[in-house]
Order: sequence, then structure tokens, then C-alpha cells
Amino acid sequence: MIRRMISFFALAIALAGLTPVSVSAADAGTVLVTGANRGIGLEFARQYAAKGYKVIATARKPAEATELNALAKADPDITVEALDVSDLAAIDALAAKYKGTAVDILINNAGITGFPEKQRFGTIDYASFDDVMNTNVRGPLKMTEAFTEHLVASKQKKVLVMTSSEGSIAGATSNRQPFYRSSKAAVNMVMKNISYPLKDKGIAVALINPGPVDTDMMAGARGRMPLRTTELAVRELSTIMETLTLDKTATFFNFDGTTMPW
Repeated sequence: MIRRMISFFALAIALAGLTPVSVSAADAGTVLVTGANRGIGLEFARQYAAKGYKVIATARKPAEATELNALAKADPDITVEALDVSDLAAIDALAAKYKGTAVDILINNAGITGFPEKQRFGTIDYASFDDVMNTNVRGPLKMTEAFTEHLVASKQKKVLVMTSSEGSIAGATSNRQPFYRSSKAAVNMVMKNISYPLKDKGIAVALINPGPVDTDMMAGARGRMPLRTTELAVRELSTIMETLTLDKTATFFNFDGTTMPW
């Protein structure tokens, strides 16, 4: 009834020759982004808010998320929440806080690479290995499980998992970042598995390799290889999400929409 009234008033304004206020924002939905304090996560928050979505943006240390806080201050549709995705109890608490809120798109973006010096075969730091796996694998799994009912209640019902070409076993031709590579291969398998029960609930999953993007994670590659801007990368990833359907669920996408080898 309310939407009909809004549409009626919008039509009346248009017929009167006035500039109408957009009514699409009310129907855009809600997006939850983990690791939204910088890089791709921050840009996801920015772009989805600009499209009229309500954005729940999480960061491990919100007090230090200067750009995200500035973005939220300028846009009341962005809410900043503290969350470490390796903390299972914290994920449950966040899900409980938003109980009854429909989440259209869950973006599992938070991730870490681990320190290279702790991944060298012969002197492996197994505590560091656990940190990478807990953040990059267990985190997206728990987030998706905890927010399943929120997704079911939404219109779009979509989950994005930020994976990597480094998780492609077929593409591994040298010893490089074994913790990070293993975590991305593992999150691909975990999400592929749970995509079956999620599909039964109408939820589609996209595993996406963002490619080379100019973020802090890729700082070492600056000047050595071409890096895309976060603005361009998020537009590309969002395009994949817009066209995601259940028949494509658990596809391992490259940022250009092509399929990556497992």
C-alpha cells in the first residue's frame, strides 16, 4: 500500500513537470560488507550506498576506520559495526542484533594474506597459518551460516565470497604464499559444498577473483604490474552479482565474468 502511494506521488510530480524524488532507493535493499574499512570493501560500501542500498559495513577496529567513518557520517544509510570474522561469537552477536533484518547481498570481503616470512617451508609458523585459515575460510563460512535466515528473508538472496586466482590449484606452478593460496582453495570448496543447501533456500553464491587491484594488499606490486582502481573493480564485481542466478551458483568467476579453473 505504501509503495503504491509513493509511486502515485512520483507520477503526480512527473506529470506536474517537477523533478521527482527517486523512489527506487526504498526498494534497493540491504548489503552487508565485511572488511569495509579500506580497499575493495570500502568501495563496495560507497557504491552500494550510492545506489540507494542500506549498508552494514564491518571493520575489526571501527575507531581506526577513518574513511569508512567519514562515509557513514555523510550517508545515514551506512552503519558501521565492529566485527572480527575470526571471532565466531562476535558473528553470532551481529546476526542476533540484526535479527528480522533482510540482507539482500552478503559480501564476504574480509581477508588476510599472512606474513610471507612465516610461510616459508622449513620454518612454518603454524599459529599464523591458523590465523589465515580462520579469517579466510572459517569466517565466510560462519558469516554465511549465521546470516542465512536474513538472506532468505530478502528479495535478492545473494552471497559474494572474495576469493582469488591464487586459490586455483591448476594455476599453482610455484611455491608462493602457501597459507593464502590454501585458504582461497579451501573457501572455494567450503562454499561449493554449502551452495547446495543454500540453493534449496533460493540463495545464490558467487566466488569471485577480483584480479589485480590497487589496494594495500597489492602495495608491493605497484609499479611492477598494472593495477585496476577499486572503483573499477567494484563496478565489475557488482555487474557479476547483478546477473547472478541460481543456475550459476558456486561458479568460480574471474572479475571479467569468465570462469576460473579450480
